[in-house]
Amino acid sequence: MALGIGDRLPSFSLEDQNGDLRTPASVQGRWLVLFFYPKDDTPGCTAEACSFRDNAESFAALDAEVWGVSGDDAVSHRRFATRHNLTFPLLCDRNNALRREMGVPKALGLLPGRVTYIVDGEGVIRHTFSNLLDGPAHVREAQQVLNQLRG
Repeated sequence: MALGIGDRLPSFSLEDQNGDLRTPASVQGRWLVLFFYPKDDTPGCTAEACSFRDNAESFAALDAEVWGVSGDDAVSHRRFATRHNLTFPLLCDRNNALRREMGVPKALGLLPGRVTYIVDGEGVIRHTFSNLLDGPAHVREAQQVLNQLRG
């Protein structure tokens, strides 16, 4: 069952591209934009990640952290982050455990889905957005929703 608005973000501890462990507790009191994407260095995922990078200042101004999540390992994430100058953590969801726990759907029954969650400072999911084909739409949606929720 997919997690949605009003559900609590599950507790997790995942390594990012630099080997740092990331947990929801580490962003307590701040907004979190948690975006699940299918795979490093694919065209749609690169467009999405670069759009989050290009809008980093607006998310910082909204007191929001951005974290990307995929099933790729730290080596792949590090290469992806370096190649595209990504300034946010990319979490290694080995075996897609967090993806399954959150109920992120597969696209066409095969491909890992692309879903973004907006989580408040208390760890409650306040918005979800799913769109496999338009990665940059996730950035626009997150900015709009954060502006509304914080307004």
